[in-house]
Amino acid sequence: MSFDPYRVSTVTFDSYSTLVDVDAAEQALAARVSNPEPVSKLWRARSLEYTFVANQTDAYQPFYEMNRDALQYALNAHDVEIGTEERDEILAVYHELDVFDDVRDGIKRLRDGGYECYVVSNGNPEMLDSMVEHADIEDILTDTISADEVRTFKPDAELYRHAAARTGTPIDEIAHVTAGWFDIMGAQHAGMQGVWVDRKGSPWETFGDDPNLTIETFFELTEALGV
Repeated sequence: MSFDPYRVSTVTFDSYSTLVDVDAAEQALAARVSNPEPVSKLWRARSLEYTFVANQTDAYQPFYEMNRDALQYALNAHDVEIGTEERDEILAVYHELDVFDDVRDGIKRLRDGGYECYVVSNGNPEMLDSMVEHADIEDILTDTISADEVRTFKPDAELYRHAAARTGTPIDEIAHVTAGWFDIMGAQHAGMQGVWVDRKGSPWETFGDDPNLTIETFFELTEALGV
């Protein structure tokens, strides 16, 4: 299904890998791990897998704790022995991730064009507060919406429906912007239009529907919406 800009009145954004660069977490590992890349990749993968399983087993815990458990598993899997304090110092990088260059100007253009802009994230409120502050985007966001509010993670339709209710927007008038393939599928299944941020030139998934729109930077979304 193609993107329909005339239906959009509200834009929601994922956080990690969409607004801020989670690959920077590898730098925090580098000072303590001799081969940080595979540890970082397993950490990120397990973190998401844990949320998927939690949705199906009623095992919710805040995302920061999911992320902590996933990091510990990745360290164990690669036989990295560090103390709890060092592990938590690595984990804390999620409060200080670098924002992508196009984010602030892109969201500002959308706001100036009349669109309300929200973050809809698996991150718990404390994580989102620090992310927004570090990215310097608090003044151009309407609000942040956390999975913690409904105690369920993406791609559960309940979270997207909750986001629509929180924004006061009919769900089919929301464009959800995310780098996560599963997030696109969840948003579209719930009734939103999905805008996939493909910053790395990756292929789209062979499973499921295509995104309504694929962009490399937020500026392509502003152009699609005519602002």
